[in-house]
Formats: sequence, C-alpha cells, structure tokens
Amino acid sequence: MAKIRFQSIDEYIAACPAETHERLRVIRAAIKRIAPAAKEKISYQIAAFELNGRNLVYFAGWKRHVSLYPIPAGDEAFEQEISRYVDGKGTLKFPLDEPLPIKLIERVVKLHLQANQKKSKGD
Repeated sequence: MAKIRFQSIDEYIAACPAETHERLRVIRAAIKRIAPAAKEKISYQIAAFELNGRNLVYFAGWKRHVSLYPIPAGDEAFEQEISRYVDGKGTLKFPLDEPLPIKLIERVVKLHLQANQKKSKGD
C-alpha cells in the first residue's frame, strides 16, 4: 500500500480521525492568530507551521488524542502546567475525552514564537 503524501494541512486534517477534526482546526486557528506570518506546511507527514525558515510547531490528530510538538522551554510554572499532558520526549498529548486546553496551547505557541524570533535575530 502506498503511503499518503499530504500536500496541505486541509488534506492532513481530512485524513485524521473525524473526532479530531474540530480540535485540529482550533489549534490551527490559534497558531495563525498568534503567529500570522508563519507558513503552513507538512513536515514528517503531519501538520506544521514554519517561520523565518525554521519549523515553529507541529500538531497531529490520533485516535484518542491530539498532539502538539515539540515542548518549548518554559519556567517552572509552565512545566507544572504541562506535566499532565507530557508524553515521551517532546510531545504534549491532549485526550479527546477532556476539554481542549486552548489557553495552554496558545502559551506553547507563544513560547515557540519567542524562541524562533530570538534565533532569527542571532542569524
């Protein structure tokens, strides 16, 4: 069986489990709102955004959760806030049977945006 090669985030979301579609659209909208200059792309065959030539954040839909990658560096309060969602190295998993923590997701995107802008100034 040939592996699907997604050409857009719309294609990717359509191929994800139906119960993840709305959550993925909410995450996508939050990223666009916080980082309007970021460009949508597919990377590692999942949805991603790129800014200043660097990958900013990835997100994916699965059977029982949606995920956000990677986990950004943050302060102790942030580390505590994300602790219940951390799964493996660099992954935040948000179960489908719980409300989507959109404020936390927005904070993750803002931390990635700050790191991206610092790296870009250092180029």
